[in-house]
Amino acid sequence: MQGKLVLSDGTVFLGESFGKEVTTSGEVVFNTGMAGYPESLTDPSYFGQILVLTYPLQGNYGVPESKFWESGKIQVKGLIVQNYIDHPSHFESRKTLGDWLKEQGIPTIQGIDTRELTRKLREYGVMLGRIEFKVQSSKFKVKEIYDPNLENILPYVSCKKVEVYGKGKKNVILIDCGAKENIIRSLVKRGVRVTRVPWDFDPLGPAAGGAGGFDGILISNGPGDPKQAKSTIKIVKQLLEANIPTFGICLGSQILALAAGGETYKLKFGHRGQNQPVMDQFNKKAVITSQNHGFAVDMKSMGKDWKEWFVNLNDGTNEGIRHKSKPFLAVQFHPEANPGPVEGGYLFDEFLKYVK
Repeated sequence: MQGKLVLSDGTVFLGESFGKEVTTSGEVVFNTGMAGYPESLTDPSYFGQILVLTYPLQGNYGVPESKFWESGKIQVKGLIVQNYIDHPSHFESRKTLGDWLKEQGIPTIQGIDTRELTRKLREYGVMLGRIEFKVQSSKFKVKEIYDPNLENILPYVSCKKVEVYGKGKKNVILIDCGAKENIIRSLVKRGVRVTRVPWDFDPLGPAAGGAGGFDGILISNGPGDPKQAKSTIKIVKQLLEANIPTFGICLGSQILALAAGGETYKLKFGHRGQNQPVMDQFNKKAVITSQNHGFAVDMKSMGKDWKEWFVNLNDGTNEGIRHKSKPFLAVQFHPEANPGPVEGGYLFDEFLKYVK
């Protein structure tokens, strides 16, 4: 069936369906990675978004079993690709990408000029859009499109109860704002016990008995505007005041900055891909990173007690912050990767130095 992507400025891209043929809407964003679509599609940071994959061939290695996913389901609202391969070849493939998308009810269009679409998003910035499969008699209206930045969407992607992984002596509380599974794997393989808690769980509150004693806090990645996560920001502010070792990843970096009194802002088209170079401002070491974010920390808003840790070498935006004297640190990129390079994995060890 023919489908179309309609952007909020009225631009229409036509293509063919290979997923579920249902209407959807969300924020249209692009990812420049050449591989890793199973991990990207299951990344909760994409909740509320229609994902455009710029690499022209998708589906050629199928879909692996769920233990390789970054969450229990596909998180995107829709998927746009140039060419879909329906005959995958890989020893870990369990089904085709098209079958997986249909099972999970995700609308998808192929045959769209993703190069033209990406150039438009880079020039004008990410915008809202709608995927349709039937001719609409009424004129397209912007107000009909879902905007994930206008509400707190963390309840849709966070765990519902306290969960424990690993048996290590060090216990790290993972505040789940839409955490990728490889964050947990990365800590557990380092001998850490991980206690995963919902986005609004207060580790210092009277109901925190289920979390047990803990030695550090990790604030996960997640979707949406960080300023909408008011409860999480309030909780993290109390944790900082208690001088508890705290590490933020992606959205967690923005939440930590807001809790410390800083500000965040929306990027024009964000950073989504697996080849983003950042520079460590302390040792001048460059790291190639995996990224997926549409907001950034305004370093000028941070107090005199904070240092800029990493800087993006493409556009100069902040990619990490660190307190001058206290055990608080955060990065805007994904040290757990999946997909992408694993060069940033050492940052988990950097955090664990503070976790006694």
